[in-house]
Amino acid sequence: MKKFTRTVENFTCMNCGATVLGNGYTNHCPKCLWSRHVDENPGDRASKCGGMMRPISVSIEKGEYIITHKCEQCGHIRRQHAAPDDDTDTIISLSANNDFIFGKQ
Repeated sequence: MKKFTRTVENFTCMNCGATVLGNGYTNHCPKCLWSRHVDENPGDRASKCGGMMRPISVSIEKGEYIITHKCEQCGHIRRQHAAPDDDTDTIISLSANNDFIFGKQ
């Protein structure tokens, strides 16, 4: 089974309203980092859920930011690499909330 399908498409963020120009790897808004639960496997657009995916945490792995999203509708969790055009302040703000999210208050 194919695990990745490159799908180039533009979209309007359903969270903040930003216009996002897709490049085939874009899966979240670069301004607010929110996404939508539209894929079963990256790029396939096979999910029937369609719920909003809240960015809940960010980690650094091998020198890259990894954003974890959780679907507000079904609870599905997916991890995604941050993109070069993602808002750095939003990533930093999200990383500052990691202790709260993981109960390390």
